[in-house]
Amino acid sequence: MAYEKTPRNEAPELIEKVVYLNRVSKTVKGGRVMKFSALVVVGDGKGTVGYGLGKAAEVSEAILKGITDAKKNMTKVALAPHGTIPHEVTGIFGAGKVLMRPAPEGTGVIAGGAVRAVMEAVGITNITARCLRSNNPQNVVKATMVGLKSLRSPEQIAAIRGKSVEEIVG
Repeated sequence: MAYEKTPRNEAPELIEKVVYLNRVSKTVKGGRVMKFSALVVVGDGKGTVGYGLGKAAEVSEAILKGITDAKKNMTKVALAPHGTIPHEVTGIFGAGKVLMRPAPEGTGVIAGGAVRAVMEAVGITNITARCLRSNNPQNVVKATMVGLKSLRSPEQIAAIRGKSVEEIVG
């Protein structure tokens, strides 16, 4: 009889991406005090994603703080088959504006650095995205998250309208 090892309380494997590292300095009486801030995106690759900002005196501490903050702020996103999004959407946060369009199978992720990190963490493999205003990584990530949260699947729209999915899709 073969012995099988059963997994106990294993957390799902999360994808952690550091989007932006920033060194900030504060001038005090004795000179400059250097600190670091890290913008981190965390996702499971199956439709759940979150972002966090960590600040600390060392880079590794800032990244760890960002990861724990991102894990606290994780949200579920409606995905379409073939690793894309159900419909075109624009996310706006502050001066950041991100346009996201669904793409056919085999297109890949056509997006800039901050948007690409979010898409890879959430598990989207076919999409075209464009930053229309600000290029600030914090505003771009937040705008991307606003856009992804506003996505609705055909099932959700059918339930809201009281129709069947076939009537919605066509």
